[in-house]
Amino acid sequence: MAQQNLPIRLIVGLGNPGPDYVRTRHNAGFRFVDMLAGKLGAHFHEERKFQGETARCRIAGHEVWLLKPLTFMNASGEAVSAMANYFKITPAEVLVAHDEMDLLPGCMRIKKGGGNAGHNGLKSITQQLGTPDFWRLRLGIGHPRTLGLAQQVFDFVLSAPSSEHEEAIRTCALAALETAPLWAEGEMEKAHRAIAAFGTPKKPAPPQKPGRQNIEA
Repeated sequence: MAQQNLPIRLIVGLGNPGPDYVRTRHNAGFRFVDMLAGKLGAHFHEERKFQGETARCRIAGHEVWLLKPLTFMNASGEAVSAMANYFKITPAEVLVAHDEMDLLPGCMRIKKGGGNAGHNGLKSITQQLGTPDFWRLRLGIGHPRTLGLAQQVFDFVLSAPSSEHEEAIRTCALAALETAPLWAEGEMEKAHRAIAAFGTPKKPAPPQKPGRQNIEA
């Protein structure tokens, strides 16, 4: 018999607060929960005791909370644990939407548990919850190396993607929104299959070497 998953009661979007970070790759999680709130007609407001912006909504008839930590990325876990503790939400009922460098723009995956892959927001949440066993919606942003960029990782995640990559990330997020009712019902295996079916990770074509065939007059 397949293991029964608990319904998701808290959806967290990771990012950094402030206008300087709105369009950065690192704020993919913030943008996702903003889109979800917009789709559901929910509105965020700042809640100081949770160190973040929160919104209450109903998904598939279930009450679900949305959270955008205002602690900056490296301390995201403080906001998540404060809200989870207050509402008695277990780690297995938490889903965190975040940027993922191991996936290209236009790709996404959902999983429970695992490592943090150098993501300081996930690291903070793992430390504060005392376990890595929460759900993650991994929104691909690519890695500067695989995208052929000379940027360091720090500069890469804190800069805006190209318009093409921004649209690919947005398209992924829109597709993920359609699986939210499954999260609220605890149908995480169905959600996993639906998300895995959207976009297959592909390595970008290597840049062509200058040659006669690609020189235009």
